[in-house]
Amino acid sequence: MDEIKNKGWRVTMAGLGINLALGILYTWSIFKQEIKESILAGDGRFNWDMASLNDPFAVCCLMFTFAMIAAGRLQDKVSPKLTAIFGGLLTGSGLLVISQSTILANWILGFGILTGMGLGFGYASATPPAIKWFPASKTGMVAGIVVAGFGLASVYIAPLSNFLIARFGLSQAMMIFGFAFLIVVCGLSLVLENPPRGYKPKETAVKTKKQEKPPVKTEDFSPSDILKTKAFYKLWFMFFVGSGAGLIIIGGVAGMAKKSLGDMAWIVVALLAIGNASGRVFAGILSDRIGRPRTILIMMSFQGIMILSLLFMGESQAYLLLAATTLIGFNYGTNLSLFPSTTKDYFGLKNFGMNYGLVFSAWGIGGFIFPRVSQMVVAATGSYESVYILTAFLLFLSAGMTFITRAPRGMRERATIITELEPGKLYSGNFIYQPESSPAQNSEQAESDDKKAA
Repeated sequence: MDEIKNKGWRVTMAGLGINLALGILYTWSIFKQEIKESILAGDGRFNWDMASLNDPFAVCCLMFTFAMIAAGRLQDKVSPKLTAIFGGLLTGSGLLVISQSTILANWILGFGILTGMGLGFGYASATPPAIKWFPASKTGMVAGIVVAGFGLASVYIAPLSNFLIARFGLSQAMMIFGFAFLIVVCGLSLVLENPPRGYKPKETAVKTKKQEKPPVKTEDFSPSDILKTKAFYKLWFMFFVGSGAGLIIIGGVAGMAKKSLGDMAWIVVALLAIGNASGRVFAGILSDRIGRPRTILIMMSFQGIMILSLLFMGESQAYLLLAATTLIGFNYGTNLSLFPSTTKDYFGLKNFGMNYGLVFSAWGIGGFIFPRVSQMVVAATGSYESVYILTAFLLFLSAGMTFITRAPRGMRERATIITELEPGKLYSGNFIYQPESSPAQNSEQAESDDKKAA
């Protein structure tokens, strides 16, 4: 048993390390600022249209999410190890491609498509095998630890990027990152491993009167099943808004800070990364205690308030900007532990990789639409005010949606200890165990029964 526990933590730490490399995505604002300065200086290196500055980042987010769906399926059916190795190869090759050219199309191909796909395959392989080694009561904590690496990466990549760009130039810096991350991700991928078939982590449960009721056996939802539930689309919208709102700031924070902090603008990127990583761990632990919906409500509301606060900050208020971006990063990071944990709670563990890939598509589409639209608005108006107001409104709307978002009935009835139930027998009020029904059918039947009971 000790060996199994140790293996679970080894897998968790390997996933954390992989994400520490893949988190180069969150340092985009530094690369973007270097490109912007080249355009404004007219030095001939980057001849891009200003409205296209975020295009490689936006395409990267989109490819990330599409790759997550395929990678989730691959790691469920084949191996998280091979899936992550493929991700490392794609990420490294994408960075090497952009190191050879300054043309926008090549940056969209290299950073947007290849690196984006690589991030998806690597990221999708890190969390599922880790949480499979641990009981349900630790799902949020373990998911938070693994994904914290992705958010924390900018703490070291931001200053390292500044150093490498100043010393060797942007193209050479991308080449160094390409070789380094290819080696690191592929190396750590060898540690990733799913638990053996039939393995069930031991849950330390505190018995209460509620737990003395007959436990209900639940089935894991297939990808096609979750698309038939209302819960999926509600989760998807909330994730879309929460991620898109954060990525607007992440994609442009270095430029925002440049006016007040000059060459020290990378500090804002690093602080945002610290907030990003700590938010993932904090929200994971908190949601294990008070529940995912309540935690999402708190974090969405707080994010809306923080983004509105940017309307009242001047360019000279550096300390306020540092505090605000750290908290915005913190709130953004909570999404990346809350939504995988909620996906596991709502739809089961068997098909978690692909199911979360479908939910995660909200992150990619949000990352594509929000930064792209915001950049167009800023290019046209010269101000972020309209962007902040609309984004805050959508965040408050998402917070309100937590009051009407619930797990499919079968998953709500889940107990800590699962035992076989007698087919056709009535359990827990209106729930009838029917082994031949699909999870989606059980959910629809339960929703119908709830309406009749009401």
